[in-house]
This record gives sequence, C-alpha cells and structure tokens, in this order.
Amino acid sequence: MAKATLVVMAAGIGSRFGGGIKQLEPVGPNGEIIMDYSVFDAMEAGFDKVVFVIRKDLEKDFKEVIGNRMEKVVEVAYAYQEKEDIPEPYRSAYAERQKPWGTGQAILCCRDVVKEPFVVINADDYYGKEAYVEAYQYLVSERAKLDREQIGMVGFVLGNTLSENGSVTRGICKVDEQGMLSDIVETYNIIKTESGAAVRTEEGDVPVDVNSPVSMNMWALQPDFFEILERGFSDFLRKSAENYQKAEYLLPTIVGGLLRDGKAEVTVLHSDDQWFGVTYKEDKPYVVAAIRGLVEKGVYPEKLF
Repeated sequence: MAKATLVVMAAGIGSRFGGGIKQLEPVGPNGEIIMDYSVFDAMEAGFDKVVFVIRKDLEKDFKEVIGNRMEKVVEVAYAYQEKEDIPEPYRSAYAERQKPWGTGQAILCCRDVVKEPFVVINADDYYGKEAYVEAYQYLVSERAKLDREQIGMVGFVLGNTLSENGSVTRGICKVDEQGMLSDIVETYNIIKTESGAAVRTEEGDVPVDVNSPVSMNMWALQPDFFEILERGFSDFLRKSAENYQKAEYLLPTIVGGLLRDGKAEVTVLHSDDQWFGVTYKEDKPYVVAAIRGLVEKGVYPEKLF
C-alpha cells in the first residue's frame, strides 16, 4: 500500500472545556480517547504513520495517555506548535501573544517530519470510518500534474456536526457540479435550533442551511503544501500587527485564498458519517454514549489496541 501520514492537531488550549486538556478525556469503554478511534480508523484505511502536533507543556501527559501506546502499533512522530515559533522580527514584536497561531501554523510545524502525502485532522473530533477511506484513496490516486495545488477536503453535512451545548465554528463550503470546492467561509457561532441551524449575531440569529457541506479541518495534502504555508505565514504575520493577540492563521482561510487566486483546486470528498466531539464539557456524556453504541453495533471492538 502507498505511504500516507495522519497528522493530528492536538495543541489546542481547550479553553471551552473548562480549562482541562479535552483531547485527553477518556470516552471509550477501556479509557480510550477520541484520538484512539481516529488512529484506528486511519490505520484500517491504509495510513501507516501518525504525527501528533502538540505543545511542549503537554508532552509528558500526552505520551503517557496515548503516544507511548500508539508507538507499539504504528510509526509515531511529534511536531511542536509554540507561539514563539515564528520568523523574526515578529517573534520579538509579538512576544506577548498568549496562544499558538492556529491550524495553518500547526501544519507548518510538521514540515521536518512529514515527507509523504498526509491528511490533517483535529484531535478532539470523531470523523467516522468513511472519511479516512475517502481521504486515503484520494491521496494515493494518480492525478495529472497541474499548475495549481491539488487538495482534498472531506466535507460533512452541517447538521451532523452541531453541538447540543453551544456554538461551533465551521468552514461553510460552496461545491460546484463537478464536486469541486468553489468557496469556503470560516463561520463562527453556529448554533443548533429547532428548525435546523443558525449563526448567532448581535442583531439576532441568521438561519443557515442545515444541509450545507462544511469543512471539519480534514484536509488531504501533499508535502509541497508546506512551501505555500511558509510563504503565506510571513505575509499573515506582517498584516496582523494591529490584531496580533487574536489573529489566527487558519487552514480554511488559507485554502479559500488559494481558490480565489486560482492557485488551487480542491476536490470535495463526501462523508455522511455523524461527527461528534468534546467541544464543551457537557458534550462528553453524549460522546461516551455514542462510542458505546458503535461498540455494541460491532463497528469497533471492545478494546481497540
């Protein structure tokens, strides 16, 4: 089988999860965390290497909870996302920044350990088996060499990705008749409503189509994408001087810019699987019940590894 790597973004602060490390919360019948199921599904689909993007201060806990176990079943590497890992002169000018710079920086941190096609996921999101099969097949399929970056994005149905316990951020997508992404808009404060979904604003709730395809930060990428990220990061930092504490270098925004500039083609890979995750502490009981249901249906064994 062709080589492909799973990159797991696990450096998030977890502020909405009551200050805990939400990526390490046990949800399975034997203490498994969501990442266990992600790695299991990825390996089953054909991925043979996992890169965890973490913060240095999480390293000890992370390895004790999952990293050391994963090393027994798959090749594991680490990349470290720190707010200080930016080019000068921004490192000095933005020294008071309180958190890392977003998903674009997270992937850029992997440039020295990822040399093969790779898929990116969030650590605290359960994506379902179909997503990994779609992503792997896309990465290993032969495609014509074009002058535009070739990117795959697993698209989910918005209604399958909402939380009962608060708002979420999703990249809402426009997809053309050929199944190609034509635009993506990072949309904040999406809530579940009685009639479907809405964006909560100061002026009131604005309805949004619950069947809209959305990005859940599951991207299928080639190693040359690091060059694009590196060039774009310096430009992003230069433009962020007035808002450097809150500005984020986000994958959906980066890909959207490439699309608008005609520098990328994005194939939308479709998944109907139900997403779930621990965005909020109140989400955990639902996730535990959902995992138990999948085990009882035989989707997963009682003990994964």
